[in-house]
Amino acid sequence: MYEVCGEKELKVILALDQGDSISGVARKIDENRETIRRVVNRIEETGYVAYDNGLHLVDQTIRDVGLEFLTATADISPPSISEAYVLPQFAGMEYAFIAIDAIYVWTRGGYQVARDPEDYPLFIAVHESDVDAWTEFFDRFGIPTAKKRQPADDLNGAIQVVLEPQSQIEAEMVDGRPVISLQETVAFANEYYATFESALDMLGRMYDDIDTDANYRMD
Repeated sequence: MYEVCGEKELKVILALDQGDSISGVARKIDENRETIRRVVNRIEETGYVAYDNGLHLVDQTIRDVGLEFLTATADISPPSISEAYVLPQFAGMEYAFIAIDAIYVWTRGGYQVARDPEDYPLFIAVHESDVDAWTEFFDRFGIPTAKKRQPADDLNGAIQVVLEPQSQIEAEMVDGRPVISLQETVAFANEYYATFESALDMLGRMYDDIDTDANYRMD
């Protein structure tokens, strides 16, 4: 009964969506694929998950209880910045990283300039109808949310989440993270060129056929 209670097992159970592959789950939770393959094999043998055109949970109650346990531990050990990026995967709602976090995702973590670990907002787009549910979800982990960035002095912790309500969300998946399109990301960076010049240069080198201002502003 106690054989499957580890951190990685819990993360897989919480992140798993119907039809996910092992590779997909591993990317979602920033873990090595081979490690997650072994984890999935263990919890499949135990009967927690099954494979039918992709992985799925046998009993949704397991996930609900797992989330309750995770939120309880957050009172003792609050989420780190890296963990905060994974948490939305456990909410069961659609979202997409936007703004500077879209740049962070599209550069595959390569652009992380001028971000203060003591004042760290995450920016995500959510459905208008889900705003209250997202607020409640992050509140369970002690992370405040708002539709605009809040001053650090008004908060008790370093992490906050800025929610941008949208009528619909069109996300692409990059390394297991939902994010607005590369074109939208570049447009945002171009709009704030003085801040994101180096990010645009990085994106221009990583991807072909994108329109950045970096090339013609180099003079």
